[in-house]
Amino acid sequence: MDNAERPETNGEGRFAYAGLDRLFHERARLSILTSLVAHPEGLVFNDLKHSCQLTDGNLSRHLQMLQEADLVEIQKGSHHNRPQTLCRLTEIGRQRFMEYIACLENVVADALDAAKQGSQEGTLPGLSPA
Repeated sequence: MDNAERPETNGEGRFAYAGLDRLFHERARLSILTSLVAHPEGLVFNDLKHSCQLTDGNLSRHLQMLQEADLVEIQKGSHHNRPQTLCRLTEIGRQRFMEYIACLENVVADALDAAKQGSQEGTLPGLSPA
């Protein structure tokens, strides 16, 4: 996406990134949501735990936060007479996460543009190299 396609390219707040939702912008929850978006049918708790390298308690707490925000649904049941918990993104969770990812793509594109521009210019205006 080039600058012409990104909102607020030259205006105030250009780098505010309002779409970076704090609920998503945490390593463990980002891992959970990325795992779940890759598995639309959902993941069993233990598979999700292993793929995100989280403890039972840590995963449970993050899932609770995501569930309270209606981003994730948790279904408890059994499989071969053993308790099983299935975790899945809700439709609104998928939509909001994809909006968050689009904002992250803008951040990365802006950072790459700034790095390229900075390397072409060499130094900051008014400063000389040490």
